Amino acid sequence: MFLHLGENVVIPLNEVIAIFDIDSTANMDTRHFLKIAEEEGFIYRITKNSPKSFVLTERDKKSIIYLSPISSLTLSKRSGFCDEL
Repeated sequence: MFLHLGENVVIPLNEVIAIFDIDSTANMDTRHFLKIAEEEGFIYRITKNSPKSFVLTERDKKSIIYLSPISSLTLSKRSGFCDEL
């Protein structure tokens, strides 16, 4: 299965570790984590528009964080995670 993150970006669902709402970055630890990840080149911006969510993934034992213009709720629904609850 695959997850469409917006624009033309589609990733394998088995790479997804977590889907977060961008508003959750109000926490200083999360902001610090994202800042370091961006400095080290782990962040992939899908669009130049303001992101609504970020998706933490792992591919080949490397972390990639996608900043998505799609809400975390919509991404969760697309992943089928909500169906399992």
